[in-house]
Amino acid sequence: MTMALSRMARSIPPNVFERMDRKVADARVRGIDVIDLSKGNPDGFPEARIRAEAKAAVDDPANARYTPFDGKPSFLQAAAGWYAHEHGVTLDPERELFAVEGAVDGLSAAFAVLLDPGDVVAFADPYYPSYHCMAQMLGAQELLLPVRAELGWLPDLDAVPEEAWDRVKLLVLNYPNNPTGAQAPPRFFARAVELATRHGFTMVHDFAYAGLGVHGDQGSLLAVPGARDVGLEIVSLSKMYAMAGWRAGFVAGNEQLVSAVKRYHYQMGSMVTSFVQDAGAAALTGDQGFVREQAARYAARRAIVASGLHAAGYCVFASQGGLYVWVQAPAAMTGEALAARWLDEAGVAALPGSCFGRAGEQYVRLSLLQPEQRLREAVARIGTLASGVENQHA
Repeated sequence: MTMALSRMARSIPPNVFERMDRKVADARVRGIDVIDLSKGNPDGFPEARIRAEAKAAVDDPANARYTPFDGKPSFLQAAAGWYAHEHGVTLDPERELFAVEGAVDGLSAAFAVLLDPGDVVAFADPYYPSYHCMAQMLGAQELLLPVRAELGWLPDLDAVPEEAWDRVKLLVLNYPNNPTGAQAPPRFFARAVELATRHGFTMVHDFAYAGLGVHGDQGSLLAVPGARDVGLEIVSLSKMYAMAGWRAGFVAGNEQLVSAVKRYHYQMGSMVTSFVQDAGAAALTGDQGFVREQAARYAARRAIVASGLHAAGYCVFASQGGLYVWVQAPAAMTGEALAARWLDEAGVAALPGSCFGRAGEQYVRLSLLQPEQRLREAVARIGTLASGVENQHA
């Protein structure tokens, strides 16, 4: 018997990361020693002081109870303190902050309270796949903003016709970017805020890679004048503090929008685990040297992969932030074909750029979340397949 599912259930696209997990598992069953560079799953470990706080918090009887719906006051105050000392932004912990279980949890709530069927949501192409999935599930229309390599893989906001902006209900940004690693300077955010104010749409900044830019050009949207009038920012602790499996983050910004996200989440979400909030508060309020060390570690790894692939003849985007390397496939070859060849013949798993939209069809994304030795080995393996590859200009 075939069960009758809802329109929303029928609209859910495949999860590209789960599908890639199965490909990697199948290759390993075939005896291939796969170096998996396909996923953004941090290989780090929270620093000792964060782990110590979590261990102590587990033994606190109060943490066996449900936590407050909005998040523990100590966690929200720590998030407000982080905004103040890292970005010079003053937020009210009770009205302009809300605890969520990571960035996707916050994004799904924001999409749900902002978009009705037929509404237009704009985001850059290539994009993080969840944006497309959430838009499809809600019946929203997508306005894809093609990026331009000469603009550092940012979209040209001024190239979008005024009438197109008039139709937009929500603009989603994500910098440092997944998949490209692009960073957005303050003037880019300022222009987006100007457009949102003029055309009456809302902005959401997916700040999942906060702290992981290299040259400091990766600040908070909320630091831009006027941003809090039109938008939200969603921050995850997963990448900054290597806490991906712990699931914690927060939504920040416009009080009315935060309130709407809260009301939705009260019914459809779940509170962040109590002791994880205590550990998160310790991470946010303590010295941020660990985050800077991680950013430097990823920069060193990025240099290994980018320089090695460039030497092998590939065109690599000179990204400055995030956890990925964005590589162009050779002429007359798709990113999907290149990723398949790397996996089958070199034992290196990478995601085809087509997983991130039409603009990524000639690209692949490699994660930097393996030790340097394995990254060097991956580049060497790919290099053995690179005969005939010529440098191109992205």
